[in-house]
Amino acid sequence: MPQAPKSTDSHAPQKHPSSSSSPKVANGKAGPPKERQAKIQQMVKAKGFVTIESLAREFGVTPQTIRRDINTLSEAGMINRYHGGAGADSSIENVAYNERKILCHREKQAIAQMVASQIPEHASLFINIGTTTEAVAQALCNHKRLRIITNNLNVAGILSANSNFEVIVAGGLVRHRDCGIIGEATIDFIEQFKVDYGIIGISGIDVDGTLLDFDYREVRAARAIIENSRKVFLAADHTKFGRNAMVRLGSIEEVDALFTDKQPPSPLPEIMTDADVNLFVPQSNQTQ
Repeated sequence: MPQAPKSTDSHAPQKHPSSSSSPKVANGKAGPPKERQAKIQQMVKAKGFVTIESLAREFGVTPQTIRRDINTLSEAGMINRYHGGAGADSSIENVAYNERKILCHREKQAIAQMVASQIPEHASLFINIGTTTEAVAQALCNHKRLRIITNNLNVAGILSANSNFEVIVAGGLVRHRDCGIIGEATIDFIEQFKVDYGIIGISGIDVDGTLLDFDYREVRAARAIIENSRKVFLAADHTKFGRNAMVRLGSIEEVDALFTDKQPPSPLPEIMTDADVNLFVPQSNQTQ
């Protein structure tokens, strides 16, 4: 007789914790299930980048639950957390162009407005490949009498809508995934000019100030832009700080100004100060 109640009681507690644990997860009182986190990690690895919305639909949970999953995986160093989603940590391959277009969209717009405010009328510009530089091109559309040389067909399409602009497109190989133009012909073309401002983007900025990217051919074109511009403006959102990429472009000490959406992590501000590199951050995001 004593054993029967013990057996019955022992089964009941085993059922209750499992049934009560799900509501706790849903209410944010406990960590998300490890099984879902593992699947998220697999999807990020397979696709390079996934959005919060797509993950929420895939698993039938709320975006808040997915954000907690991503935070947990990011803190464990398994994936990279981005605005709107999560990406794989790779030094050899960038996130897909369509995904990069939505990453930090508002931040890129704020950066673009700051860059545009520093470009005078009647200026000559280089603008290179990247979603941030495309945002800069959009922000420049109300300027007057600009002459722009670009190896980015998206930038050319944006700026050619203004009849006051003269848009010159570099020759070379068109990269189908993002309409960037690369190759020896691109470099030869860029080197024929000397312009007032070179506006460049970058995939990663190491903690020592090294500028990093994924495509050697793209880096060579960006290098030519730096060497043939009187002033160089680097436009990069905060996700680029500390991000890995395989190809070295140069150093942040070689640019005249960095435009970003958040204060860079130490020791980048000290490196920039020593090299007289100006830092532009939105007023609301300036912290000491």
